Amino acid sequence: MEDVLDLYAEVPDPERPVVCFDESPTQLIGEARQPIPAMPGQLERYDYEYRRNGTANLFVFLDAHRSWRRVKVTEQRTARDFAECMRELVDCHYPQAERIRVVLDNLSTHTPGALYEAFPAPEAHRLLHRLEFHYTPKHASWLNMVEIEIGVLRSQCLDRRIGDRDRLVSEIAAWEQQRNAIGARIHWMFTTDRARSKLARAYPHPAKQS
Repeated sequence: MEDVLDLYAEVPDPERPVVCFDESPTQLIGEARQPIPAMPGQLERYDYEYRRNGTANLFVFLDAHRSWRRVKVTEQRTARDFAECMRELVDCHYPQAERIRVVLDNLSTHTPGALYEAFPAPEAHRLLHRLEFHYTPKHASWLNMVEIEIGVLRSQCLDRRIGDRDRLVSEIAAWEQQRNAIGARIHWMFTTDRARSKLARAYPHPAKQS
């Protein structure tokens, strides 16, 4: 826990950025009937019935120290999908960084081994030389700052019916661009000192000297 909190408290360093990463499924919900358009004094009306059009997966990146987030929509969340996300993080999003510190949970696909499964050994080794994984403790994924950002995404963008993948990608891209443009950030207040005070029971107690 303190490992992650100490990362958040660091002075921003472009050479060693801290990027929070997580994934979240979302349902594709279509209309059973055409909505009735809005009119003066009348909001647009939707039928209570809807169609389930499957699901999509969202991989979400969030820079802990600057206003940047990226959402990648995929059909699945396999180890290979995770590995592709890490390659994009290294080669596309932070090509100049010396080392990218990635905060993520303990999902079975979130491992260095996933990169070796997806790519030839030299390529996996190249990518992992630029990555440094920092895992949140089990049952404490709330320590990952990106979870707050996913909540914002759901309340601002995914709070309505979106029936197909193309529209989902378009809507999320517009939300992402707007959030980045206005300089939106997560202002993290929970520090290592507060953790030691508030969560004292979670810390091991030193053995008493006889």
